[in-house]
Amino acid sequence: MPDPRFTYANVQSALRRLIRNEHLVLVVLALIVGSIAGGAVIGFREAIEFVQSLAFGISTDRLAQHAVTLPAWQILLAPTVGGLIVGILIHKLMPGGRPQGVADVIEASAMRGGQMSSRIGLVAAISSAISIGTGASVGREGPAVHLGASLAGWIGRRLHLSRSLTRTILGCGVAAAVSASFNAPIAGALFASEVVVGQYALKTLAPVVMASVAGTALSQLHFGDASVFFLGDSRIASFLEFPAFMGLGVVSALAAIVMMRAIFLAQGIAADIPAPAWLKPAIGGLCVGILALGLPEVLGVGYGVVEWSVLGQFSLNILIAIAAAKILATAVALGFGFAGGVFSPALVIGAVTGAAYGIIAASIFPELASGVGVYTLVGMGATAAAVLGAPISTTLIVFEITGDYKLSLAVMLAVVVATELTHHFFGQSFFAMQLNRREIDLKDGFERELLRAISVGDIVENGGAVERETIGLDLPLSSLRERLSRSSWGELFVVRDDGRLFGTITLGDCGETLFDVNCDSLITALDVARPQPPFLSETDNLEQAIATLRASGEDHIAVVRDKAGMIFTGCLHHRDVMNAYTQALLAVRHEEHNQQ
Repeated sequence: MPDPRFTYANVQSALRRLIRNEHLVLVVLALIVGSIAGGAVIGFREAIEFVQSLAFGISTDRLAQHAVTLPAWQILLAPTVGGLIVGILIHKLMPGGRPQGVADVIEASAMRGGQMSSRIGLVAAISSAISIGTGASVGREGPAVHLGASLAGWIGRRLHLSRSLTRTILGCGVAAAVSASFNAPIAGALFASEVVVGQYALKTLAPVVMASVAGTALSQLHFGDASVFFLGDSRIASFLEFPAFMGLGVVSALAAIVMMRAIFLAQGIAADIPAPAWLKPAIGGLCVGILALGLPEVLGVGYGVVEWSVLGQFSLNILIAIAAAKILATAVALGFGFAGGVFSPALVIGAVTGAAYGIIAASIFPELASGVGVYTLVGMGATAAAVLGAPISTTLIVFEITGDYKLSLAVMLAVVVATELTHHFFGQSFFAMQLNRREIDLKDGFERELLRAISVGDIVENGGAVERETIGLDLPLSSLRERLSRSSWGELFVVRDDGRLFGTITLGDCGETLFDVNCDSLITALDVARPQPPFLSETDNLEQAIATLRASGEDHIAVVRDKAGMIFTGCLHHRDVMNAYTQALLAVRHEEHNQQ
C-alpha cells in the first residue's frame, strides 16, 4: 500500500502552501533581484572602463598616474566633451532635466512606496558612466545604488507587490549594488536598511541580506576577491593613540561640511550663469580639466589616490593641495550638472585629509603614532560617514575592506565625532539636504505618500448629495429659504442647466434678504450666489484637498469631474478626508504587521 503522506494530492497541497508562503517567496525574489542588481553594477563598471579607455587610453581606477603622460589638450577635451554629452542626455531624457542619485532612491522609498522607473535608472547609469569615464570628479557608488534600486523598484511594480514588499525589494537592489561595488555584503545590507528601508526588522533584513550576498557573489566571480584598495600595513600602534583619532573626527567633519557646502554653492553659481542648462556640464568639465592640468589626482573616482595616501606616497603640502583641489573639482562637477555620486569623492577627500593629519600627528608624537595608512583609512571612513549620514554601514565598509577589528574601533570613534559635529553644524546628510532643497520633507513623507495615493473621486459623497444639495440659477428666494433650512450643511451648490458648477449659497451669503418675504418673487439664486467658489476635481488627491480646505476655511467643498468641464459631481467634507486617511493608515499598518 502506498504511503498516504506522498500522494499526489498531498504533494500538490504542500507546494501550494510553499507558494503562498509570502516570506519564502520574498527570499527567492530577493535572490533574483540581488543577482539582477549585481549584474547591472558589473555592467555599469565595465561601461565606465570602456568610456575611460576611449577618453584617456586606460581603463583602471588609477587614472592620475597615467594622466601625467597625456597632452594638455586631451585632459581639457575629455571632461568638456563628456559634459556636453551628459548635459544633452539629462536635458532630453531625465525628469526635471537634472541628474538622479541616492536622494531620489530615498524619496522613492519614503514617498512612493519604493516604485521607480527602470528607463530612468538606465539613462542615469549611462550618464554617470560617461561622467566618470571622461574624468568628472564624481562617484560611482551612488549611481550604482540608483541603478540597482531602479531595477528592483520596476520589478516590484510589475509584480504588483504591496507597498511594504516593494520597499523591501528596493532595499534588496540597494544592498546588492553596494555589496557588488565594495565586495562588502554586511555593509551593503546595513546600508540599505540604515539609509533606504529605514528599519532593521528581521523579516525585512533577511531578504536584504540574501540580495547582498548574491550581489557580492557575482562581483567576486567577475572581478575576483581582491579588495577595492591595496592597503599595505594598517596596524594601530597603541590604544593611547585613540584621542588623536577623535581629533581626526573633528577634522573630517570640517572636510565633509566644506565639501557639501561647496557643492551647493557651485549649484547656485551654475544656476546664475546665463547659458542653456544642457551646456553647463561642459563648462564644469572644462573647469575640472583645468584643475587636472596641475593636479591630475582630481580626475575620476580617484581610488588610486587613496592607495598612494595609504602607502605614504605624498608629502604634506601635496596632500593639502589634493584635498582642496578635489573638493573644488567635485563641487564644480556636481554643481554644474554632471551625473554621479558623492561617496567616492568623500572617500578620496577623507583619505588625503587623514593622511595629512597623520603626518602632523606623527611629527608631534612619533613614538605613539601609527603609520600614515591608518590615519588615511580612519579619515576616509569618518568623512564618508559624515557626508552620507550612514555611520554604521560606512564603519562596516572599512572593516570588511581591512578585516582589522582594532582599526575598526578607531574608525568608529572618528565616525561618531564626525557625524555628530556634521549634524550639529551642517544639519543633515548630503542626501537629506538635497531633498530639503527640493522642498521634500522626509519626516512626513509616509503621511504625504498616503494622502497622495487616495483621490478625491474615491471618497467624494455623490449620488444623493448631488440632488439634495444642488439648486438651479433661477430658484426663487422662497424656495431657496426652504432648501437652506433642509440642507445638511447649511450650504447649497448652484449649478447651471448643463450641470456645470456656478457657485455656492450659505446663510451668510443671503443676509437679511433671506427673511424678507417681499423679495420672494424678485430675487433668485443667481442674485445671491457666491460665484467661482473653491472646488476640487475628482483627480485631485487628499493632500491637495487638505490644502484647499485650509486655504478656503470651509469644512466641505464642491467637487467637479474635471477642471475643464466643471461638471458638479458631489462634495467633500473634512471628516471624509480624515476617515479615508485613517482607514488607509490602518491598512498599511496591518500590512506591515503581517510582514514582521
